[in-house]
Amino acid sequence: MTHEPGDACCTPSTTSWAPSRSDSAPGEAERSSRRAETAGIRPEPAPSSNGAVELPGGAFLMGAPPNGQPDQDGEGPVREVTLKPFAIDVHAVTNAQFAAFVEATDYVTEAERFGWSFVFRQHLSRQMARRLEKTNAVVQAPWWLAVPGARWDLPEGPGRDLRGREQHPAVHVSWNDAQAYCEWAGARLPTEAEWEYAARGGLEQAVYPWGDELEPGGEHRCNIWQGTFPDHDTGADGFTGTSPVDSFEPNGYGLYNCSGNVWEWTADWFSPDYHRQEDAATRDNPTGPPTGTHRVQRGGSFLCHVSYCNRYRVAARTGNTPDSSTANSGFRCVRDL
Repeated sequence: MTHEPGDACCTPSTTSWAPSRSDSAPGEAERSSRRAETAGIRPEPAPSSNGAVELPGGAFLMGAPPNGQPDQDGEGPVREVTLKPFAIDVHAVTNAQFAAFVEATDYVTEAERFGWSFVFRQHLSRQMARRLEKTNAVVQAPWWLAVPGARWDLPEGPGRDLRGREQHPAVHVSWNDAQAYCEWAGARLPTEAEWEYAARGGLEQAVYPWGDELEPGGEHRCNIWQGTFPDHDTGADGFTGTSPVDSFEPNGYGLYNCSGNVWEWTADWFSPDYHRQEDAATRDNPTGPPTGTHRVQRGGSFLCHVSYCNRYRVAARTGNTPDSSTANSGFRCVRDL
């Protein structure tokens, strides 16, 4: 049986809008143009420099009790899961680090091959948004527009590059792209269980990586939406798009931005109910169902708002097809110990 996340509001998939695509890789002229456009970025080493923390693993309580979320999200039940030790990067892969990967391998992302990626409407010029919303909007979530030329080094499409955002998370990166990066870096994507264990920072069943209150003492602890979604983000937390990967206080394990900023890919296939079965496959170093159509994403993004999507909670989950890319999807790496 095929299981898919409930809606396209978080991270729309390539199937949400299907233009004609070119499956051929860019030619040398386009490759040269791409290198020139990213020349202002100073490439950084692979994420071994991210200050990865070694975590002991062991047993923890994964998931959330019934909380009003749709059944298809599959947050529950709360169950005890046991993990082996592993190391995880304290922050998501940055634009500068992804640039080093591209420079070293001449890798071409899927957004580049397809010729477009999804961008939030408010981050485009009014003229471009009006032109594209008639033909390129996602029906279920019209604030997402398929923008020709949008890709990891041109997050809003042609006209604005990455200068000044070197330390922001790399976005417009598909699951397949993230896998390729991890292989180059000698790492892998975290399993969903590893991601949640690390994101909890040692707290048992807390709602957020820092506790149960979204803004303790009135302090913003993550990059999410404030205001009226999807028309006006006040930026009260300091940002109206992505933020640097080390913004805000880290959790108890030293990890940054496990809530908000960008959704993060994990290794698992998405299912709302596979983990409900009680057996070793779902409780002892689980790696998710053997097959699927969507890969799990965790953490929420700068577009999450309680009025529409409060999936910035530590147990919240969504998913997307492995070839999909958006302006609010990134990843971090783990390594075996």
